[in-house]
Amino acid sequence: MRVGLVQQAYAGDQEKTVAETVDKIEKAAEAGADLVVLQELHQSHYFCITEDTEHFKLAQNFEDDVRFWGEIAKKANIVLVTSLFEQRAPGLYHNTAVVFEKDGSVAGKYRKMHIPDDPGFYEKFYFTPGDLGFEPIDTSVGRVGVLVCWDQWYPEAARLMALNGADMLIYPTAIGWFDEDSDAEKSRQLDAWVTVQRAHAVANGIPVIAVNRVGKEVDPSGQLDGIRFWGNSFVCGPQGEFLFRASAHEALWRVVEIDMNRVTDVRNIWPFLRDRRIESYKNLTKRYIFKP
Repeated sequence: MRVGLVQQAYAGDQEKTVAETVDKIEKAAEAGADLVVLQELHQSHYFCITEDTEHFKLAQNFEDDVRFWGEIAKKANIVLVTSLFEQRAPGLYHNTAVVFEKDGSVAGKYRKMHIPDDPGFYEKFYFTPGDLGFEPIDTSVGRVGVLVCWDQWYPEAARLMALNGADMLIYPTAIGWFDEDSDAEKSRQLDAWVTVQRAHAVANGIPVIAVNRVGKEVDPSGQLDGIRFWGNSFVCGPQGEFLFRASAHEALWRVVEIDMNRVTDVRNIWPFLRDRRIESYKNLTKRYIFKP
């Protein structure tokens, strides 16, 4: 399978950003991509840097956005993974990945389950936790386990997608550094982000595709200096091996070939699913176990 990654920076307004995204999708499709993955909330700036009710207006055109990206998928003849701001009702919003089939139809949706609330990442102000579960989406290129950004830190989510038959894990992402952090701290954060996702590939014996944005986005309220998104979009195979890794700064599109037959080969050699002691894992559903 050939997967296209689109790593880009916010272009200053939504119209220009979307136009740049469409151009990269078309180029990836022309280069033979069967599947194209976009970054988290790719239509706009990362508005969660600050809490502002005006930003809820970005979700009001969700149905129009779905129709638009469906047409793009159909025109390019690709399976397309998007990341959109969904309004279900006033006061009820989701961070939603919509997956389109090659004919432009909606193959399925995933609503982000784990919602962060940290300086510069005030997502709990905007998003209700998802209610669709950890269900992979069936497409013509396979059964895709789509999760979103903060979900990538949780092995439970990756495992449930794998146990539900996902052929691959896909993470649209928006994560970056604060410039005031030390170089050592920045390195630790990036290494942790890459390592935990490669570990999901290894533990579940399936490829992982992570697509992050680049560029610095400022906090309009002035409370923070802003976030410098660290890019490093990557594809790794079922043993965590890098098939491609982007830089921290460059906006790009890239088509990467994944040998899906290796999933069976690797799982036969490392049968982690076979050796799970499921009768002993009941406490995993508890918040915490230790009693001092």
